[in-house]
Amino acid sequence: MTTTSTPWTVAVLGPGGVGGLCAGLLARAGHRVICLARKETADVLAEQGVTVRSGAFGDFTARVAADTELREPVDALIVTPKETGLLSALERVPREALGAGLVVPLLNGVEHVDVLRERYPAEQVVPGTIRVESTRVAPGVIEHGGLNARIELASSTAPHARVEAFAEVLRGAGQQVDVAADETAMLWGKLSFLLPMALLSTRYGVPVGDVRTAHRERMLAVIGEFAEVAGAQGAPLDVPALLSFVDAVPGATRSSMQRDAEAGRPIELDAIGGALLRAAGRHGVPVPETAALVAEVERLGA
Repeated sequence: MTTTSTPWTVAVLGPGGVGGLCAGLLARAGHRVICLARKETADVLAEQGVTVRSGAFGDFTARVAADTELREPVDALIVTPKETGLLSALERVPREALGAGLVVPLLNGVEHVDVLRERYPAEQVVPGTIRVESTRVAPGVIEHGGLNARIELASSTAPHARVEAFAEVLRGAGQQVDVAADETAMLWGKLSFLLPMALLSTRYGVPVGDVRTAHRERMLAVIGEFAEVAGAQGAPLDVPALLSFVDAVPGATRSSMQRDAEAGRPIELDAIGGALLRAAGRHGVPVPETAALVAEVERLGA
């Protein structure tokens, strides 16, 4: 049961691995959840709910509402589609229907925040990051592996009290949530791990353990270039701390980009690699190793 005094109404745009997990946990905690998806998916969710299979959260099914478009104001909208489908997915959330609800993207990359602030009021947009291994294996069926989902929230435009209130809602649903002081540092901090692991694991078709051993020299070169760009962006990177984190990740871990590539799905190369290259160009920072790696991954899908 929820630990908050009043249940929230939360819409989840894109109930896949991340969105489906959040939807299931919030609904189980007593909140009203509206999943927004294509009609065939929405029909399944409305009839069967969201089923989560998780070592950390247990196996359960939670009832949710579902629709193809948001038709009422909500307290919060969690945005979780892949970057490749973000713009089309946002058509399901008209500005006038959202009301005063928070807009909380849990997406890879950094550039989507500007997209959301152009579409919705800036004071409602709360960027977030999530570290989780969660997969949609069928409509409404989510398999969560590894440890608890860890979420960070930070916003340079939304009132801090509203950010904290939503963090408490997520915590009450069982998720680990931190509210960070610096939005830019939070987003670039997530990207600092995601970019080298996603690009290298996809390029070579290997899990994280092999990236950090067989391809360590290239990994270090990419991280070094990333650190230069992040510093210019105003988000200095603690490279030793990042390497300690990388070396502690279970060796069998596979990036979502690698899984998408192997399944023949579109990959978020532009949101991850492209974003770094564009930032490097703006700041005049040379990134030859990263540029070469992005080109190699792009050719894999050609």
